[in-house]
Amino acid sequence: MHINDFDYYLPTELIAQHPTDKRDESRLLIVDRKTGTVKHRHFFNILDYLNPGDCLVMNNSKVIPARLFGVKEKTGAKVEFLLIKRKEGDLWETMVRPGKKLHPGDIVSFSEDGSLKAEVLDYSDDGTRIVRFDYQGVFLELLDKIGKIPLPPYIERASNEEDKERYQTVYCKEEGSVAAPTAGLHFTEELITKAQEKGVRIAYVTLHVGIGTFRPVKCEIVEEHKMHFEEYEIDEINAKIINETKEAGGRIISVGTTSTRTVESAASENGMVAAGHGNTDIFIYPGYRFKVIDCLITNFHLPKSTLLMLVSAMYNREAMLNVYQEAVEQRYRFFSYGDAMLIL
Repeated sequence: MHINDFDYYLPTELIAQHPTDKRDESRLLIVDRKTGTVKHRHFFNILDYLNPGDCLVMNNSKVIPARLFGVKEKTGAKVEFLLIKRKEGDLWETMVRPGKKLHPGDIVSFSEDGSLKAEVLDYSDDGTRIVRFDYQGVFLELLDKIGKIPLPPYIERASNEEDKERYQTVYCKEEGSVAAPTAGLHFTEELITKAQEKGVRIAYVTLHVGIGTFRPVKCEIVEEHKMHFEEYEIDEINAKIINETKEAGGRIISVGTTSTRTVESAASENGMVAAGHGNTDIFIYPGYRFKVIDCLITNFHLPKSTLLMLVSAMYNREAMLNVYQEAVEQRYRFFSYGDAMLIL
C-alpha cells in the first residue's frame, strides 16, 4: 500500500484548538460495519450502543508536563525540551529545540533557583538527546510546577491551566505519556458509572504514549514503516476481565488506538490476553486480523498517519475514507480535542 492511499482533504478550521465545554457533549459518529451506514449522535449517547456483558478497555496512562523551557548555562540561549521516555533513573530521551545549540556536556537550567537542571550526555536516534536531570526534591513534583502539558503541534496555541485537566482522561493514573489517549477524553465519571450500572465491565491497561505520536510516516510504502517502541502493562485482574468477557461472548470495545495496540500486543492467537509488562512496536494496518478487539471508540486522525491506518484495519480503507469525507462535510471537529467515532 502507498502512503497516499490514506490521504484525505481536511480544512484547517476543523482542527479543534480547544475542548468542548463538557467532555461528553462532543459529537459521535456511529459506523455500522455490517450495514455500511453511519449515524450522527453525541458522545453521551454512547450508552445506547453498549450492551450488558460488554467490556470497555481504557488506557489509564497519565500525561506528564513534559515540555520544559530553559536556558543554556554557558550562553544563556533559550532552549526547549520535550521529554520522550525515561531510560532509567534520571536518564531521559528528549527532543530538543533548537537542536544545533545543544551538544554533549552542555547544561540547561529550567528554574531560577537551580532546582532543576539537565546535562546533555549523548545523541540518540532521530536527533533526540540522552540527558541526565539534576534536581532538588521530587522530580515529578518539579515537573508539575515548571513543566507544561505537551499539546500536539496542530494545536496552535500555548497550553494553559484548562489543559492540565482537559488533556487528561478522568481515569488517568499511571504517569508516563507525552500525549493523551484522546478517545478517552470524552468520558465523564458519571458516564462510566452509568455504563457499569448497565452491566458493562471496565478493564484498565497502561500504554505510555511516546515519540511516534509526533512523527509522520516517511516511507512511501506503508509496510516499510517502523513503529517506535512504547511501554505497556496489563495486570492480572484486568487481563482476567478481558478474557472472561471474551469467553462469555461479550464484546471487547477498545477506547482508543493505544488500548487497541496494548491488548493486541498482549494477545495470543486464540484471543486470550496475557498479563505482564512489555514494549510494543505493533503496526496495525489493513489486512491485520484482530485477535481480541471487536469494536473501537476513536477520534478522527491525521491524514497519512498510522492511526488512520489502524482504524481503517477495523473496517476497510475505502469505506473509512468515505466516513472521513462525511465527517468533513458534517463539520465534525478533528484530532485530539475533536469529536469521536464508534466503529461497531
